[in-house]
Amino acid sequence: MVTNYSDDIIRWTVAPELPGALEMGRELKGRGILPSIGHSNAIYEEVQKAFENGYTHITHLYSGMSMVRRINAYRYAGVVESAFLIDEMTVEIIADGKHLPQSLLQLIYKIKGPDSICLITDSMRAAGMPDGEYILGSLEGGQKAIVEDGVAKLPDRSAFAGSVATTDRLVRTMFKIAGVPLLDAVKMMTATPARIIGADDRKGTLAPGKDADVVIFDEDINIKEVIVKGSLRYKN
Repeated sequence: MVTNYSDDIIRWTVAPELPGALEMGRELKGRGILPSIGHSNAIYEEVQKAFENGYTHITHLYSGMSMVRRINAYRYAGVVESAFLIDEMTVEIIADGKHLPQSLLQLIYKIKGPDSICLITDSMRAAGMPDGEYILGSLEGGQKAIVEDGVAKLPDRSAFAGSVATTDRLVRTMFKIAGVPLLDAVKMMTATPARIIGADDRKGTLAPGKDADVVIFDEDINIKEVIVKGSLRYKN
């Protein structure tokens, strides 16, 4: 018997090479939940099969996923190359200027374009907080993380531990560092993700009948005002 425990889940990240992943993709899609590929060591053939079973999105591209590798004498494309090869596949990028360098931000934009890219923070609870030690995940059983240099790291500094970025920083990075047109940077933060998760009937653009959510910023992407459903919630 299948039971609905929550109506609040809108997307789910799965490694498609794992047993049961294809069935999971079909079940998620049937329930209106976006199946996404992430934390995966899949090769192209597995990603293509997953795409055919509902996985049309990639969680934080380049982070926690396979790229070209050799198996014995042969080379195989990984999740990253699959995202580029499958035109209809949409992707996320953590555009904090730390997870991905300028060159990769520009490469992803050049290949996928603003209609297929979502800017995401992937932030943990230390977002907007000063440098120091924080907990990633559950406060009781989570992983200790260190925030420094504008990013969260594992205590031994061997890997990132999520992110501390805010959305204005993502737009600023794409515009100022990656050289993406401002309108495209904003689109990847608004209209594109709204469409991909199926919320574009009320979010993502300013149009009659939609929520009047407005962010006003200056030329350096410093937030000046935030309006939520027509009400002023923040003013700098």
